[in-house]
Amino acid sequence: MIGSHLVDIVCVIRRMGGRVPVYLFVVLLLAAPSAWAQTTDPAEHGFVVLPPEEMRPPEGSRSVRMVGDARESGRYVTRITFAPGTGTRPHFHDQARYITVIKGTWWVALGPEAATYAPEKMVPVKTGSFLFQPAHGIHYDQARDEEVIVQIAGMGPVRTTRLETDP
Repeated sequence: MIGSHLVDIVCVIRRMGGRVPVYLFVVLLLAAPSAWAQTTDPAEHGFVVLPPEEMRPPEGSRSVRMVGDARESGRYVTRITFAPGTGTRPHFHDQARYITVIKGTWWVALGPEAATYAPEKMVPVKTGSFLFQPAHGIHYDQARDEEVIVQIAGMGPVRTTRLETDP
């Protein structure tokens, strides 16, 4: 457990250009078990239990890592909240993803024709629906007039490739 916190500390130091005063490094090291301990760390016997209030994104964010990390090797589960009127442009991921719509109606465009952004061609995917995105499957998505929450699972690391589209 402490080893994973040390990796987090090293990442913070790298983001700071490797220049961290010694006292700050000591503070980071001592704070590691509490500052980087997340609710997604397995409890006794490896179980993870998250109440609904811990699955809402923190202020200024739109996602919550529930288990694992899509940027790292291994399984992950993430929840993403789309505010009304927000979405993505054409892109694909190098790994397959398994998606459940938890709240709202999520509008999607899927397949080779999704390489060109045309929101009028998007189709609704309602609450409770499941969507499988194959590796390299071109798509884009959007929340229209309501908040949408999707839960995404897969194997990491995941790389996203954005496609150039006509304006």
